[in-house]
Amino acid sequence: MYIDPNTGGILFQALAAVFVAGSGILLFFSRNIREGIAKLRRRMRKDDEEQEK
Repeated sequence: MYIDPNTGGILFQALAAVFVAGSGILLFFSRNIREGIAKLRRRMRKDDEEQEK
């Protein structure tokens, strides 16, 4: 399968832009993501303690 060099460059630029945007979103919402994971872990721990009783 042959990919024209210009097409490869365009694909690389598009993928780089998607990667940068995704990284920026993760960085921007990192605090919210960490808090959400912490809430889930606390809730799971609470459920485990209730089941043991």
